[in-house]
Amino acid sequence: MNNSDTIIALSTPSGSGAIGVIRLSGPEAITLTNAVFAGKNLEEQASHTLHFGLIKDGDQIVDEVVAGLFVAPKSYTKEHVVEISCHGSSYIIQQIINLLISKGARAAKPGEFTLRAFLNGAFDLSQAEAVADLIASNSKASHDVAMQQMRGGFANELKALREQLIHFASMIELELDFGEEDVEFANRDQLRSLVTKINHVLHRLISSFEMGNVIKNGVPIVIAGKPNVGKSTLLNALLNEERAIVSDIAGTTRDTIEDELTIGGIVFRFIDTAGIRDTADIIEALGVERTLEKMKQAKLIIYMADAAQSFAEVEEQISGLEQAQIPYLILVNKAEMLSPEQRAAFGQLNVVFISAKDKIGIDELKETLLEQVNLHHINTSETLVTNIRHVEALKHTESALNRVLANVDNPVTSDFLAMDIKQALHYLGEITGTVTTDDLLENIFTKFCIGNRRSK
Repeated sequence: MNNSDTIIALSTPSGSGAIGVIRLSGPEAITLTNAVFAGKNLEEQASHTLHFGLIKDGDQIVDEVVAGLFVAPKSYTKEHVVEISCHGSSYIIQQIINLLISKGARAAKPGEFTLRAFLNGAFDLSQAEAVADLIASNSKASHDVAMQQMRGGFANELKALREQLIHFASMIELELDFGEEDVEFANRDQLRSLVTKINHVLHRLISSFEMGNVIKNGVPIVIAGKPNVGKSTLLNALLNEERAIVSDIAGTTRDTIEDELTIGGIVFRFIDTAGIRDTADIIEALGVERTLEKMKQAKLIIYMADAAQSFAEVEEQISGLEQAQIPYLILVNKAEMLSPEQRAAFGQLNVVFISAKDKIGIDELKETLLEQVNLHHINTSETLVTNIRHVEALKHTESALNRVLANVDNPVTSDFLAMDIKQALHYLGEITGTVTTDDLLENIFTKFCIGNRRSK
């Protein structure tokens, strides 16, 4: 990775707007900007200052801009950084970028600003990934979790674990140096106690992924039931817009329709599915098959019935969900059409009565959903793992430490213990970036990027 050149990219989203922000980072960021900036001499100005002026291509004025200076190492990347705020015309933005590239800058690769910040020690790899999560956050919960990780909560917890393991690893390495003298520097009881304590922490972090992943990506809720019970009408009522086609013709929804809604700071991903029934229609049959697949992936299923269905029929459907061990919530739609006897019968199943068409009972449904997923009381200041890469590394760490525990209780030589502890340290290091490969970094940082793909 060449950090000696100066990179440039659009930092605001693509498309026309009131302003666009173009960012440069590298040793020549201020010098190159100064070469096209008509105003104060930027090379003589202090860090963290703003300067109004013109961007000029020779005698031609390109735009009036404000240049923000961040002198190394007091910047996001710890390099010289300039942020040019210009008018948000696509033409102007491209003209300025092309002009600065002609002066010696190069177009940044996706995620390269944050990659440079990581390589220059601004934060570790888990914090860099949290930056991407923060940019993508679309609810209070996902924002709070990303902010907690970006500020080092997860990294600090892992750092404490690594430091304790490194101490024992060094003691065992010392034993290997004195192997012929049969000296024991690493107390085995203390090692066993430490590994047990670390495994408790690892187990807690691994277990937190289910909740962390849901907060980050949203709670998948499948709306299922027979055709024409009002599934699409319910989706439209929840979203307060005509998202799904509503028709009296059975089988109108032939594929899944997904949309998001934030309730109580938690993002729910509602999935309207094809009605479950036997059908000779090939397209509709494929829709039913996809419905069954989505039901297996759901955090919760809203099973919808209506006044036209008997209690026995609904009870049979629910029995199938219970056997499959899929969490569910029963909704009875068109509640205004229920007889007192039907309402009493359905009441045995702890249902929510609604009228999706008239939007009656929707607020009660939202409250029930929050209670069902039990996420509105979570403490987002605690460390929650939200990244599958981190979970896999934690599991590998746990496996290595389990081997350490097994070997402590068996007459094995110190080199086997040292090997397993090194393995555990390796996997912990993969999370924070102490251990990296170019392929790993490319895979992580190319997932960043808001506007910089535009400048390529």
